Amino acid sequence: MRKAERVAGVLFFLSTGAFLVGSGILDPILHRTDLLVGVGSHRTSMLTGLFLEFINAIAVVGIAMLLQPTLKKYHEAFAFGYFASRVMESAMLMISFIGPLLLLALSQQSVTAEASGGAYLQTLGSLAVGTHELLFDLAMLVLSSGSLLFCWILYQSRLVPRWLSVIGFVGYTGLLASSSLSLAGLDAGQILYLPGAIFEIVLPGWLIVKGFHPQSQSTA
Repeated sequence: MRKAERVAGVLFFLSTGAFLVGSGILDPILHRTDLLVGVGSHRTSMLTGLFLEFINAIAVVGIAMLLQPTLKKYHEAFAFGYFASRVMESAMLMISFIGPLLLLALSQQSVTAEASGGAYLQTLGSLAVGTHELLFDLAMLVLSSGSLLFCWILYQSRLVPRWLSVIGFVGYTGLLASSSLSLAGLDAGQILYLPGAIFEIVLPGWLIVKGFHPQSQSTA
């Protein structure tokens, strides 16, 4: 299992890095006032950002698959819940790609559209962005809920130091609150993401360097 833990750690880093860079590319384009014009003039950047977010969506499933054999020894139901949440997260993220891809198609049509048609396409574009953001918020809601189960297993089994599990609890609780507020149309800012970001940097480093605690005993 040591090899699986190292690979899972690498996938955590890959997932986080791909998401941060991908969203960093996409977000400024998707929030331009001249949306369809901006999308059309940044087609390559859009596709690059989507590809990176696709890597993130694949990596999170890989993480769940690699950790599942160990986690289910300590709490089979919670381990399955974590696995299912990551699969659902990945599925929602992939479905959310339809929005940006639709924008690319709409941007091409807007070049030749008349004024009235252009306004209609702009409305469709705004709906595509809204749907993309809604699916992302739902994915984060599922991720945070499942990851709380993951942190509970880590805390109870002492597979990693309990202080690290506590950071995970705080981080994913913050993400759960942030995604819930976002779904309600409220902006909580970036501060709620900070503990989760720390956890998703420290945990994979721990998995790569030390792995799960070898003397932890199954409670199943």
